[in-house]
Amino acid sequence: MPSPTLSQRLQRLFLTGLLTLLPLWLTWAVLKFVFGLLGSLSKPLVEPGLQELAAGNPRTFGWLVEPWVQSGIALVATVAFILLAGWLARRVVGQRLLRWMEALVARIPLANTVYGSARKLLDILQTKPDGTQRVVLVDFPHNQMKSIGFVTRVMREQGTGRELAAVYVPTTPNPTSGYLEIVPVEKITPTDWTVDQAMGFIISGGAVAPEHIPFTPPGQAS
Repeated sequence: MPSPTLSQRLQRLFLTGLLTLLPLWLTWAVLKFVFGLLGSLSKPLVEPGLQELAAGNPRTFGWLVEPWVQSGIALVATVAFILLAGWLARRVVGQRLLRWMEALVARIPLANTVYGSARKLLDILQTKPDGTQRVVLVDFPHNQMKSIGFVTRVMREQGTGRELAAVYVPTTPNPTSGYLEIVPVEKITPTDWTVDQAMGFIISGGAVAPEHIPFTPPGQAS
């Protein structure tokens, strides 16, 4: 057997290196997006105070004006606020405050629609469905390809009474964006995945997946 040429060896090394670094890059991209988003929430509130503190005593606190320092402190502040919100949500005072805020948001014309829809979607994904599996596969973008979706509601077609499922199809690696499809129930392929397993599959770009998955709807299986 002839020995591989220099070009073939370089190609193999490049492919091996790419496959080695790709999971690390994907992890970095997801973490960068999440932490960047969390840090940007508190940065407008934290940055003025840090700049004022550094201006008052530049020798001691001058390092606070560094962008990476401000981003890190903003991230810590956001995480601390989320933990505080979670702690309050488990207390009577926090639940009363949450109900008061929801009542306030309900009076704002556009905000009540956005908040109500987001609240219902999160509640749906956290509860088990009745009659229809939550995590399914749908034909998207055509009938020879499948995408993971979450059934958010089952409706009936006007006139025929046929069952239709509202399926949210998230994108990779950011599942907060996606598409909403209305699919006949007999066209969806049910799975035994949990929402957490499906999210892991989506965020990892398919790297975190079981060995076997369904592909054909039960009514079409030969």
